[in-house]
Amino acid sequence: MLPSINPQIRPDGRQSQTAAAIQKGVCRHLRAAGFATLTEFTLASGRRVDVIGLSPSGQIWIVEIKSSLEDFRADLKWPEYRDFCDRLYFAITTDLAPEIMPAEAGLIVADAWGAEVQRDPAEHLLHASRRKAMTLSFARSAALRLHGLYDPEMM
Repeated sequence: MLPSINPQIRPDGRQSQTAAAIQKGVCRHLRAAGFATLTEFTLASGRRVDVIGLSPSGQIWIVEIKSSLEDFRADLKWPEYRDFCDRLYFAITTDLAPEIMPAEAGLIVADAWGAEVQRDPAEHLLHASRRKAMTLSFARSAALRLHGLYDPEMM
């Protein structure tokens, strides 16, 4: 008889406690809406997004987490994410002023228990070839992460 495997996912430790709470709430919200999510997902450009979601219909959303005003001011890379998703959102806590977030992106307010979309962005549909590449990359990343839980020596 094979031994029971009970993989444990550990926080990656890259985020502050606030950012980790926002991430958890955003992922819970998207999952409840039917999305599959991945965190710390690397795009073909080499940039890493905080959360990427894949809807049942194939829509791709990217959510950039901002845990403080300083975090937002230091981030100059977020406009590059636009080319890799159908919708781009910022996710913030209730402590951050929503009016500082760019109007061209959507807005989500989140905590560790959930999230609420405050503003949807204009939809900017991906080209079919980019959508296919992103969907395949999402699937491979998810499968490799799952395998890594069961066989950590392969990571």
